[in-house]
Amino acid sequence: MSLELSTEAPEAPENAVDGMWLECIECGETFAPFEAVRYTCDDCDSLLEVRYSTLPTWDDFDGDGVWRYSAALPFDDAVSIPEGSTPLHYVPRLEKGVGVNRLRIKHEGMNPTGSFKDRGMTVGVTVARELGVDRLACASTGNTSAALAAYGSRAGLETLVLLPEGKVAAGKIAQAALHDARILEVDGNFDECLDIVQELAARGEAYLLNSLNPFRLEGQKTIGLEILEEFRQDHGRYPDRIVLPVGNAGNTAALYKAFRELVQAGALHPRDVPKLTGVQAEGAAPMVEAIENDADEVRRWEEVETKATAIRIGNPVNAPKALPGIRETNGTAVAVSDDAITSAQRALAKEGIGVEPASAASVAGLQKLANRGVVDEDEDVVCLTTGHLLKDPDAAFEAGNEPEPVPNDTDEVLSHLEGQSSGRGGILKRLLGR
Repeated sequence: MSLELSTEAPEAPENAVDGMWLECIECGETFAPFEAVRYTCDDCDSLLEVRYSTLPTWDDFDGDGVWRYSAALPFDDAVSIPEGSTPLHYVPRLEKGVGVNRLRIKHEGMNPTGSFKDRGMTVGVTVARELGVDRLACASTGNTSAALAAYGSRAGLETLVLLPEGKVAAGKIAQAALHDARILEVDGNFDECLDIVQELAARGEAYLLNSLNPFRLEGQKTIGLEILEEFRQDHGRYPDRIVLPVGNAGNTAALYKAFRELVQAGALHPRDVPKLTGVQAEGAAPMVEAIENDADEVRRWEEVETKATAIRIGNPVNAPKALPGIRETNGTAVAVSDDAITSAQRALAKEGIGVEPASAASVAGLQKLANRGVVDEDEDVVCLTTGHLLKDPDAAFEAGNEPEPVPNDTDEVLSHLEGQSSGRGGILKRLLGR
């Protein structure tokens, strides 16, 4: 497998087009990027990556958002809403409570449809347009469907989404529906939905835009580029560690690819590559199992359950790309309880950052690793939060304060307020186990 940090840029094969090609991460077979619809290797069925013979440095980037990084992407322009340029928040109270030198929160919930998936879809749907397909499809735990529906509509293409029945937050289904997607609820889990979508794609019935599609990860790697640029601008150095939720492991794979390409371009020294640290819910933690057992591959979990619906995935398709990313950067992976996720969601909300449960897994995982001494108190850390609070309003309501009934009288309201403690600080204390 050729996914290692190297200081040498790849050489273009004969079938490269304008210095770009697809390459199998397992056997090394190469393919022209747009001669046919292709998701995996023709020879061994392993995952593909987009490769470039000319890799940009920081000086080659200009503009804002995802397409600031067009020099590192397959196109110069795209089907765009636009996306990217998400905030890197300061969280001083949470930083102090967790016990690290610096903690910043990269909030991907501030993308157009409320999740990081927009970054991948702006590239993936543009590729679909280049290939001339007329129907897009994905399996989804919610965020992918919302993003694909929005970008598919923007491009004027039919969109088909398969969702596990009863397992997707209402806010996400509403987005896909309003953006005119055809929604099929499958009597099964996400992984079974993905099996069906892959078969539809293999039969030529739709263009698959799950993260199995190598072009989608090209957009997602811009998360890593933004983090490094902004963190260096603010602090004069790169973060030591990036902690992120893991579902299908696309972001872990994408960030690792971004860092490898920067190293190959001479724009990033290998010693400055952040440690990639994945976090999963205890009820859906096949990646953590593989890391803890030093396994070469992930064992599919047939039964998964967690309130963090966006990462309720038992067979992360990008594990072959993500496992090397964690190991080669000296990172790790950890599983956290649903209660810890809810506590972290509340703690982020106390800093004014509203996220869905899966997003808060990164903060819960950082806290667990800090308590274990795996993360040092002198580390600079960025936690990635992947989706907006309103993606799952039911979970937000359950995690938040209960409404307090009061009489229709000002004096009675004041009396009620004087007699009730606001309980400020309790959430952080619970998060810290104090």
